[in-house]
Amino acid sequence: MNDMLAGLTRWMLRLVVVAMGAVLFLSILALAFVLAVAWGLRLTWARLTGRPVTPWMRVDPRGAWSQATRSTARWTAHAAGTARAGGARLREVADVTDVQVREVR
Repeated sequence: MNDMLAGLTRWMLRLVVVAMGAVLFLSILALAFVLAVAWGLRLTWARLTGRPVTPWMRVDPRGAWSQATRSTARWTAHAAGTARAGGARLREVADVTDVQVREVR
């Protein structure tokens, strides 16, 4: 009797999990279908009225690319002859101290 109840519980749990997965899948599929229908109606309406089809999100990848390539000044190293920001001065060669090399023991 105990084995039968355990087996029945396992099968019921499996059925519930499969049903939840099917509901999730079908709801995502329905959402995609609704978005596709809305996009198609929008496209059809734009063609009927003679207007150009405008995207829902106005993101232009060329704009981001040109902004990244245009702003190279902050990514490049400063030249040795230019002054640094904040009044910091470049170290002179005389300020550098050499270190005597020792053997590792």
